[in-house]
Amino acid sequence: MHRLLTAVVAVSLLTVPATEVVQLDRAERLAVIAGTVEPATYRGRKGLKLVEREINQGLGFAVLNGVEFGNGTIETEIAGLPAAGAVEGSRGFVGIAFHVQKDPHSYECFYLRPTNGRADDQLRRNHATQYISEPEFPWQKLRQENPGVYESYVDLEAGAWTPIRIVVDGAKAQFYVHNAPQPVLVVNDLKKGAISGGIALWIGQGTEAYFSNISITRR
Repeated sequence: MHRLLTAVVAVSLLTVPATEVVQLDRAERLAVIAGTVEPATYRGRKGLKLVEREINQGLGFAVLNGVEFGNGTIETEIAGLPAAGAVEGSRGFVGIAFHVQKDPHSYECFYLRPTNGRADDQLRRNHATQYISEPEFPWQKLRQENPGVYESYVDLEAGAWTPIRIVVDGAKAQFYVHNAPQPVLVVNDLKKGAISGGIALWIGQGTEAYFSNISITRR
């Protein structure tokens, strides 16, 4: 009986997914494709700050070195707000890209529009979260062809640390915010299909953003 229990425990341990924690404390942990990255302490928490090289000139994108991800869970906390000097319409776009390919302009991403979360306009609130798959499926194309399918509402405060979780299973993904038990956005047709690739910090135009440590659990 003792040997049987030992064997069962050993098998169980082998099947428990391993979690990798990427410490975001040094810019050297990232390959910066666009923007600038530097260590920062923001609202009492250490992490990395990501901004555009020139405000309003595009996006910020930094890939985690040596990280490959297919199926599993990505968890972190992010904070985004419009940068000083941002153009009208900037929302503090901030998120995590995954399945980043050798050409880093090819990736999938879930992101937040923090200033939309508590806007007085309901339509803006409905655009608080977003899924995209670059370069073929930017937000404009997805919204035009499938309005309301790849974005959703969630309560957000611009500039606040916000826990997020991305769960990927084959060609399906779920996006969780604020440690909620249910996803705020469900995507049943990831545009790149069931693939693997890198993970990156992502910001949109006119954004100042902060990223805390990232936990990655693969399945």
